[in-house]
Amino acid sequence: MITSNNAIWTEHKNTYVIVAESPYDRTVLGGVRLQIADTDFNLPIVDAVGKVDARIVDIVNNQHGRIAEACGLWNSREIAGMGVSFFLLRAAIALAHRLQVNVLYALAAPVTVEMCENAGFEIERNLGKNGFFNYPKLGLVATAMKIDDLTNLPNATEVDRNHIFNVRETPQQTTEIMGPKGRLSVKYFLK
Repeated sequence: MITSNNAIWTEHKNTYVIVAESPYDRTVLGGVRLQIADTDFNLPIVDAVGKVDARIVDIVNNQHGRIAEACGLWNSREIAGMGVSFFLLRAAIALAHRLQVNVLYALAAPVTVEMCENAGFEIERNLGKNGFFNYPKLGLVATAMKIDDLTNLPNATEVDRNHIFNVRETPQQTTEIMGPKGRLSVKYFLK
């Protein structure tokens, strides 16, 4: 029932994928997709939420400038709890700014809402029931979220804002970061 579960985006010119790879064998351990809206391809949130709340089409279409979505965020069980999703999301926000995106959307699961809020997203309360939906099926909840000031990130925590600013200013860097399960060495290489 997940409406965006198809491979059309893999060939799309406005699709950017960020992956987390093992430094030892280059195994992909997580990832996130940055999907920029254009006339050829709807944002996944439009297709997903549009089935339960048609207002998403007008809300997205009435935004000014370049619109995108951070979607498909995942990490392997092998690295669960290490904070890699935080780093992937921050990298996606930094890349969105570098690609001159004006408004960034996300459809968050309950476990990722706080992480998204810390990174600067706000709940899009004009959709669903105050921003919340039963998605992808009854009994599961998703939250529509957006950032409409990627330049300043006024709603991000100071830690997240500083991290995102650092990555967008220096997209190729290695940094030591304290994650939930200890210190991590993260090498960013955003093209």
